[in-house]
Amino acid sequence: MSRPLITENQVREALARGETAIHVQGDPIITPLAATALTDNGIYIVKTGDHGGFAGASEGRGELSPVSVKGYDTKFLLELYATMQRIRGFETAVGLLFKQQRIIGFAHLSIGQEAVPTGVCAALGPEDYLTLTHRGHGQMVARGARLDQMMAELYGKVTGNCKGKGGSVHLHDFQLGILGANGIIGANLVITSGAAMSAKMRGTKQVAVAFFGDGVVNQGAFHEALNIASVMKLPILFVCENNQYAVSMSERDATAAESIAARGRAYLMPGVTVDGQNALAVYETTKTAVERARRGEGPFLIECMTYRSRGHWEGETTELRPESERKQWQERDPIQRLARALIAANPATEDQLRRISDSVRDEVVEAVRFAEESAYPPLAEALRDVWSGEIAITQ
Repeated sequence: MSRPLITENQVREALARGETAIHVQGDPIITPLAATALTDNGIYIVKTGDHGGFAGASEGRGELSPVSVKGYDTKFLLELYATMQRIRGFETAVGLLFKQQRIIGFAHLSIGQEAVPTGVCAALGPEDYLTLTHRGHGQMVARGARLDQMMAELYGKVTGNCKGKGGSVHLHDFQLGILGANGIIGANLVITSGAAMSAKMRGTKQVAVAFFGDGVVNQGAFHEALNIASVMKLPILFVCENNQYAVSMSERDATAAESIAARGRAYLMPGVTVDGQNALAVYETTKTAVERARRGEGPFLIECMTYRSRGHWEGETTELRPESERKQWQERDPIQRLARALIAANPATEDQLRRISDSVRDEVVEAVRFAEESAYPPLAEALRDVWSGEIAITQ
């Protein structure tokens, strides 16, 4: 096979289409003018293979896929952008409030990973189930949870999702199908398998989605959940947000496999790696997997390559990571990638995107005000919702 040739005209054409990457098969020959145009415009070369039709999937890891908005409804694209901005705005505020000691306990932020929950949740139906990890703010927001209730829960106020008793790592919203975040690493995968089994037994065509990080894949619960899901052909999606660090341990030093997605083969289920900084690539891959699950074809493993710009918990340093790595992923910011594609292809203007950002800022401010003004739970609530019967508490 002859090597593909990348010319300056191809780079200009990709830029005009709003794409941030050019896909090629094999090692390309890049002309000098093309190399300059690639660098000047932030266009990446992505080597691709045959991925069975899963958009955004790649055989490599950490590779970018083009953010092409062609063929999508403008309203849908702007909703994706607004959702990512809402996640970013909420978590940025949480980080500031934590530093000011207005939020106590731990806060695990997912700043930089917004494209994953946004793309996945956009492909789900209102009846589907989700379970989350301790880093679950993004999924809650992407699913449509109220920011004011979430903020109140982080404040420990009675108006929160869990009446102020759960905090950041135990958020849930049963009306939205969110069965809960879980502070036990890997435990939510087993819960999700149970929800998927329930859906199959009832014949409802519901799909269950388990979000988890790369630190989960060496836990026993990961293997138990994938095994039972494959044996029972459950309608479940295992979505790994591979942000490449479990606390401060690099995933490359902890996992003996060519990729996390490759582990799906051991359990006779498809496994693909997708560009987790591209909300549309995540959406398309998830949509295909959801349709497959609804047809009764069983589970699916999706590894989303992403990166969190903050530490494991708010306050932990990121200086243990290589500076070049941090800078590279900062340039791959998922919100900015979608914004550039929207503006370049002209479904949206800078002014429209600015108005969305301003609206999100106002929503976050109102959420903080709501939390600040809400009351703490009364003493009588301490043992309520814990036991099957009511227990009276007297002062």
